[in-house]
Amino acid sequence: MLLDGETFRVFAAVLAVLTVASLTGFILSRKASGGPAHATIENLNARIKSWWVMVGALAAAFAFGKTGLIVLFALCSFMALREFLTIAPTHRGDHGALFAAFFAVLPIQYYLIGIEWYGLFSIFIPVYAFLLLPALSILRGDTENFMERISETQWGLMTCVFCLSHVPALVTLDIPGYSGRQILLVAFLIIVVQGSDVLQYMWGKLYGAHKIAPNVSPSKTVEGLVGGAVSATLLGAALYGITPFTSLQAAGMAGVIVLMGFVGGLVMSAIKRDRGVKDWGEIIQGHGGMLDRMDSLVFSAPVFFHLIRYWFTV
Repeated sequence: MLLDGETFRVFAAVLAVLTVASLTGFILSRKASGGPAHATIENLNARIKSWWVMVGALAAAFAFGKTGLIVLFALCSFMALREFLTIAPTHRGDHGALFAAFFAVLPIQYYLIGIEWYGLFSIFIPVYAFLLLPALSILRGDTENFMERISETQWGLMTCVFCLSHVPALVTLDIPGYSGRQILLVAFLIIVVQGSDVLQYMWGKLYGAHKIAPNVSPSKTVEGLVGGAVSATLLGAALYGITPFTSLQAAGMAGVIVLMGFVGGLVMSAIKRDRGVKDWGEIIQGHGGMLDRMDSLVFSAPVFFHLIRYWFTV
């Protein structure tokens, strides 16, 4: 399927913003003479270049509808799970459980979205995979650090696969008067989540003075959070036209997305600090790894999905 008119206009607006950002970054880089300011601008330009690639990937996925989104986020889950488990301690006895996680649990979870079997999709990983993985690991008889090892594998599946799979699952929701437009809920979620991250970064750089959790994420400030949250909530309200919500409901949904995204960023940063790594990986220039870009989405997507399902579907 091709992008319909409404979806095309959303992407056109995003591309216009990226074009302005690219021109601004180019002008700033020509004026910067070196030092910390130059390094910040170079990092900003690297992020903007990566955004062009990511928006292109999303546009390609959107062009193929539900199937495209499922394939894209299944790949994202695979890469994110690989990053998560790379820093987790594993033994040879865990290889069976790890193989099952990557090549059985992950594809089954996304297949359940494809056939729209919500009843099993919602419990497959929290119940069946939760019980299966430790059983597969303990068959080898290795009990050393068993609780730590299996807990991290389960946590990786929950965050990188179960939570992230709720993004493409948005297109399966049956919302009265909104048939055929569900893919725009994915656009709304991603724009608010990533917009919040950018806006919090900008407000923090401009006015940040009081750190929220310096031992976890030194760059996050009260001023950045408040300014970014208010701005992203207003952004969500402005996007109500592509949603089944009123402007007030869209603002409320955006506020929840922002809050959960902020918590997700802190939690995933705490895991990195615990493991002594700065980034989850290096796959995305200027952003680090897949999880560095998806940490906010991991926490906000399932909450957003279930709020819609319980309050807006038939």
